[in-house]
Amino acid sequence: MSDFLVDPSRLSSNVEPLILVTRRQQAVTRRTDRHSHARGQLFGSIQGVVTVGADQGRWLIPPVNAVWLPPHIEHDLASHGAFHGWSVYVAEHACAALPPAPRVIRLSGLLNEAVARAASWKEGPLCDAQTRIAGVILDEIAAAPEEALGLSMPSDPRLQKIARTIADDPATRQNMADRAAWAGIAPRTLSRRFVLETGLTFSTWRQRALLLRSLEMLAAGHSVTTVAFDLGYETVSAFIELFRAHFGTTPARYFKRSDSSPPFEMP
Repeated sequence: MSDFLVDPSRLSSNVEPLILVTRRQQAVTRRTDRHSHARGQLFGSIQGVVTVGADQGRWLIPPVNAVWLPPHIEHDLASHGAFHGWSVYVAEHACAALPPAPRVIRLSGLLNEAVARAASWKEGPLCDAQTRIAGVILDEIAAAPEEALGLSMPSDPRLQKIARTIADDPATRQNMADRAAWAGIAPRTLSRRFVLETGLTFSTWRQRALLLRSLEMLAAGHSVTTVAFDLGYETVSAFIELFRAHFGTTPARYFKRSDSSPPFEMP
């Protein structure tokens, strides 16, 4: 059974307050079962990496990012190691101007500070000053560009079958033709529909799945060398170059960059 951060009855309410902010820290891995709620949710990690999954895709959340989930999106969550994270729950009526689909955003300094301030509020109606801060949070969510830390899932059941097996174990070596035969779809149809439904070619999608899995492994404390060879890269340097091309930095520096970002501190 899921251990919710907020009373589920409050998450189903579309009345005030405009936003609810909460955080949780625990020394063990956190997992929540698939669930949904009427409020939209902005979810972030303070330390470590968290994976959020839904029918629409999977998203990886390092500390410099957050994932936005519109209302009524069924989702689950798993942390990689100890959990330290936070959530902003937005009343459904206020989500109309926010992104209509799940996405990963980068935390701006302003959003970071506004959410930290809101986390200290007492339960109850918002005063005028608090309402203005809540408005800043909503504006920042709406304006933040999407970041490539997610895997869009196709809607075709045959493609979903393939995509889920890759997402679960992206290092498995199996070519597209073999996967197509296993799922009962022609390779040419798989190739064409994968682009139409995910926006990525089959090979690019699998490469992103590998890179996102590498972040999970690095966050769990595995060495760069172990990650590279466990995920099937021929050399460590090949893995590092692909990682740098996608994330803009090396695996060794990725989490150091996260640690040097403005801390999300809450009382």
